[in-house]
Amino acid sequence: MTSGTNELDLQKVGVRGINETLQKLPKNTNQRHWLVKNPMGQHAIAVGLDGPLAIDIQGHVGFYCGGMNKESEIIIHGHAGVGVAENMMSGLIWVKGNASESAGATGNGGLLIIDGDASSRCGISMKGIDIVVGGSVGHMSAFMAQRGNLVVCGNAGEALGDSIYEARLYVKGKAANLGADCIEKEMRSEHFEDLAKLLERAKRKERPEDFRRYGSARKLYNFNVDHADAY
Repeated sequence: MTSGTNELDLQKVGVRGINETLQKLPKNTNQRHWLVKNPMGQHAIAVGLDGPLAIDIQGHVGFYCGGMNKESEIIIHGHAGVGVAENMMSGLIWVKGNASESAGATGNGGLLIIDGDASSRCGISMKGIDIVVGGSVGHMSAFMAQRGNLVVCGNAGEALGDSIYEARLYVKGKAANLGADCIEKEMRSEHFEDLAKLLERAKRKERPEDFRRYGSARKLYNFNVDHADAY
């Protein structure tokens, strides 16, 4: 095969065939560009990749697409089911449609872009991943979010940032309400700069000046022995 685009038809080789083919490629392969046809909403497509591949998935995917991704760029030309980019380490995953719940869950790094809406618990327990959502997110998004950035160009559902640690949340629209220990915070120059870069990478036209920042009040996760009875 050449260094051009290579095709994998899920209807013919199945999910296991696709994942085995992509996972076995050496890091220095010249077969970097792959087209996945007929994904048919199947689960766990293109998981556990560990190299600089470029993968275009031509349709909707089921649960955990791109899970544990490292270095690869995965474009999903459709909607994504539960847990897209779950435990992502690096690279890029771009959902051209909507995403179901727990998008980017426990992600350690890389960039997840969702052009449409994301359901509940988007960015749950995120640990360094950056997530840009073109639409709105559902309830409990960024629950226990530790590090990274969640950018929401629409609205946020109830309990945004509940039990949040040090992740930064940027919301252009309205947040239904904030979760425990999550508060609105000042937008300083470094926040405008970081947000502008993320919006540019996601090819968004929104202005950083139109967003509000939310983060931790740092009261919930700091144990104070004098107030032990309150925990």
